[in-house]
Amino acid sequence: MPSTTNNSHPSRQRYFYAAYWVMVTLIFLYDRTYLIQKAGLPNFFICALVRVSLLIALAWLNIHWLIPRFLLHEKYAAYFTLVLLLLLGYLVVQSGYDFYLFGYVLGPGRNARLSASLIYNFTHTSLYLLLTIALKFSMDWYEQKKIVQEIRLEKLQAEVNYLHSQINPHFLFNALNNLYALTLKKSDEAPAVVLKLAELMEYMLYESEQTVIPLEKEISYLNNYLELEKIRQDNQADIRLTVTGDVQQYWLPPFLIFPLVENAFKHGISKAVHNAFLFINIDAGPTLDINIANNKGRIPPTMQNGGIGLLNLRKRLELLFPGKHTLEITNHPERFLVHLKIMR
Repeated sequence: MPSTTNNSHPSRQRYFYAAYWVMVTLIFLYDRTYLIQKAGLPNFFICALVRVSLLIALAWLNIHWLIPRFLLHEKYAAYFTLVLLLLLGYLVVQSGYDFYLFGYVLGPGRNARLSASLIYNFTHTSLYLLLTIALKFSMDWYEQKKIVQEIRLEKLQAEVNYLHSQINPHFLFNALNNLYALTLKKSDEAPAVVLKLAELMEYMLYESEQTVIPLEKEISYLNNYLELEKIRQDNQADIRLTVTGDVQQYWLPPFLIFPLVENAFKHGISKAVHNAFLFINIDAGPTLDINIANNKGRIPPTMQNGGIGLLNLRKRLELLFPGKHTLEITNHPERFLVHLKIMR
């Protein structure tokens, strides 16, 4: 993923620089429109061409030569000395051309003082140079921020894959044991269990590799998971999944809801001797609201705020939905309440 960003980085910067110089050219053309009547259209365009070409050359040398070789290597004295020399060279060429244009082309009636031209060119050129430096560092900062975010997401994905490798074998072991018990009883539920288990395996192996998937697929996975857990609990627990709204309008990263449900089983239903329950409500409205309530078992103090799965989920949400989500976990004396809201 970072390689994609690196390849697109120069192209994106070229577009920004092109837009910037088009804007500078238009501003200068508007400022010098009076030259069309005073000096003629050819001199008007030549004046613009000379100034903008010199500014682009000055900015290019500063961005591609002076900053990488001197400023970024903390050679500040050499950098500022060379910048001043470039400015002086620019001022000599530009002010000489202005003196020629206003003093001879426009005639002796114009003010052709060289000092005024030097002051004007120095102030305006310094401003344009500072703007190009600010533009470069802003774009570099933005690109670096994107790269860091992608690296953090890749690290989180590696953690998710590690969690899958720890969770899935344990879950499959229980499911296969339940399936074995059903086949011994010649239960009619055995084929349905095999089908649900196959669908779960397909989701784990293929869908989880996608960046985003339809919400309905995640719900289908959760439904199959809950059905198998009901069999494992011998239907002694009250487990309900309610879905409202238009689920087709949402696409989410896979295994975004699952850690909340798995946590409810690990620290709730599996710890209870009786009266175990798990209620899941998913409302796909203008915002995606997920509410989970489950009974509370005995939980070690170190696990009160959730294990690795929940910590990982919080980090994923911060990166994937910054400022567009809330995750609240309420620890009541006899139950846990979880509310996850994701805004579009």
